[in-house]
Amino acid sequence: MNTEPVENVVLVDGGFVDGGFVDGGFVDGSGWREVRRLLTDDGFRVSVVQNPALSLAGDVAVTERVLAALDGPAILVGHSYGGAVITEAGNHERVAGLVYIAAFAPDKGESVNTLIADPEPGAPVPPILPPVDGFLFLDREKFHASFAADLPLAEAEFMADSQVPWGLDALGGAIGEPAWRHKPSWYLVATDDRMIPPPTQRAMARRAGSTVTGTDASHSVYVSRPDAVADLIRQAAADATDG
Repeated sequence: MNTEPVENVVLVDGGFVDGGFVDGGFVDGSGWREVRRLLTDDGFRVSVVQNPALSLAGDVAVTERVLAALDGPAILVGHSYGGAVITEAGNHERVAGLVYIAAFAPDKGESVNTLIADPEPGAPVPPILPPVDGFLFLDREKFHASFAADLPLAEAEFMADSQVPWGLDALGGAIGEPAWRHKPSWYLVATDDRMIPPPTQRAMARRAGSTVTGTDASHSVYVSRPDAVADLIRQAAADATDG
């Protein structure tokens, strides 16, 4: 059990998007910016992983290098596809707990591809375009409604135009040993999500034994509701410290 205060937070982004909108201007960087600010104001040391998104194994390796450089236990946070990354990378000895933000939480042998292969009848279908040269993009014309409906149109358009190509090997990367089987986890359900249906989010959280909370937000909850995201991370850091 972890008895050392958890003062490190590692944030892992998902597929397609790696951009944000701050103080009326576009930035070329992480959409985690405001979450990071809220946590650093509280004294946390925050690292943001920039995934190559070429393969799950590669993204796990990048995350593990960030974890290895820390000087103490960490809460590992993943959004969307980042949930698959933290499910595997969360086995690292530095990880005291996992936080899923509208994220995939695969079991052993599962991938994001297997989790989205058979949607419930009537569930919204993410506007993923056919692959080109082994990479995926979202339809930019449908991006706002599907990915970021609660963000200003200008911000969603920027995110759509600055998409990071998502590799098929990342989509299809299977989990070896899911960290949530032996480490505590927390899950924030985005109740207006049109990329990962909220019932699917709740089912994955229930299977993982996660502590669950929800907030009215789109799939871009980490941008539109950084307060709710930071609150859950704070809770996880407190609860992951035993005694």
